[in-house]
Amino acid sequence: MDILGVFVTHWGMGVTPLPRRGGVLSGRDAAARMLRVSYHPEVARVVVSIWDHDVCMATLRLAPDDVPDLVRALTATLVQPAPVPAGVPASGSSTVAIQISPQPSSASA
Repeated sequence: MDILGVFVTHWGMGVTPLPRRGGVLSGRDAAARMLRVSYHPEVARVVVSIWDHDVCMATLRLAPDDVPDLVRALTATLVQPAPVPAGVPASGSSTVAIQISPQPSSASA
């Protein structure tokens, strides 16, 4: 960007081409907010990133083996919670925590 003869760079990550393997979902709460999911075989990672216009706001890099856990977490958000027994206060929201175990080292004897 050029403002009064001074070159200014944007500090965010610039837009990249749409993923070859993956997809893009548009958010419903903000006009230009998108979720990109892409696979990068050269590093064996699935990247989930949040974009606002042409700026990458956050990324999460997953091993391919972690994708089923992500799908289970997304699916769990749609499952109706079990009824709360009488006398137990109900909270206004619920959270699903997924613990991804570290992969065993191939160097172990």
